[in-house]
Amino acid sequence: MESSKETGCRAPDDPILCINDCDFFGSAAMMCMCSKCQKDMILLKQEHTKLVAASSKDVVRRSSSSDESELALAGAAVASANLASQISQVKAKEGLKKCTSCRKRVGLTGFSCKCGDLLCVVHHYSNKHNCPFDYWNADQNAIAKANPIIVVEKLNKI
Repeated sequence: MESSKETGCRAPDDPILCINDCDFFGSAAMMCMCSKCQKDMILLKQEHTKLVAASSKDVVRRSSSSDESELALAGAAVASANLASQISQVKAKEGLKKCTSCRKRVGLTGFSCKCGDLLCVVHHYSNKHNCPFDYWNADQNAIAKANPIIVVEKLNKI
């Protein structure tokens, strides 16, 4: 067998997790991102350039020669804020299902707690994840709604 020194190839280093914390492996060639996150980033950059181009055209139309640089900077700041909000929306839509206690991927087997957390098999009991939901009062209220107090009207004696 030929060694890596003879062929000029080198062995790959340890796998790198994606920087967007999506539990897939990334590569240095793709800025330490997995292929899905890299594709999303490219699409967002394309949308960002379109927004910057559109906002700069509006700035040039509306501005005079003295205020042009100030308005261009303001337009770029607005466009970058839009990009940041779009990135956060993409991450929210992506919706990787992870346990809120241990960050383990749960997929389809995740349990939704009454406190609103998504939990794995180990942490789905209320005492395992320090659930702030008050089960005692919730059950008391449910029983009170299900069993209303019935008062019999008094009968007139003959």
